Order: sequence, then structure tokens, then C-alpha cells
Amino acid sequence: MFDFFSSCTELVELSHSRFNPEEEKSMKLNYQERQKCEVWTRVMGYHRPVSAFNKGKQSEHKQRQHFRER
Repeated sequence: MFDFFSSCTELVELSHSRFNPEEEKSMKLNYQERQKCEVWTRVMGYHRPVSAFNKGKQSEHKQRQHFRER
């Protein structure tokens, strides 16, 4: 489920690795093979998946403004 890396250099090497075109073609998934990305958010001091919200709360979540720290 989770990948853990023994060092930062291992992670950097992985992010800079390149695949040849044949490998890239074989790695592409069709829509049915893709895993749905579960978005979680913090509500009232605890974390919940957005998919578990009712329709009103989901609509509210879409309208939220997200801020980045500088």
C-alpha cells in the first residue's frame, strides 16, 4: 500500500529515472484499471474522506478557497 524509501537519494534517483517508450506504453492504464484517488480533509478536528460527505458538504468543499504558505 505504501512505498518507503531507505534514503532521500533513493527517492531522487527514482524521480529522475527515465523509461524507454515501450515501457511507457505498457505502463499506461485504461480508465477501468485506474485506482480512484481518495481525497481526505480535516473537518472539526478529525480527518474524513470527501466521498463520505453528504451532497451539501461535498458542494461546500468544492467552493472552499485553498491557501498556500509562502
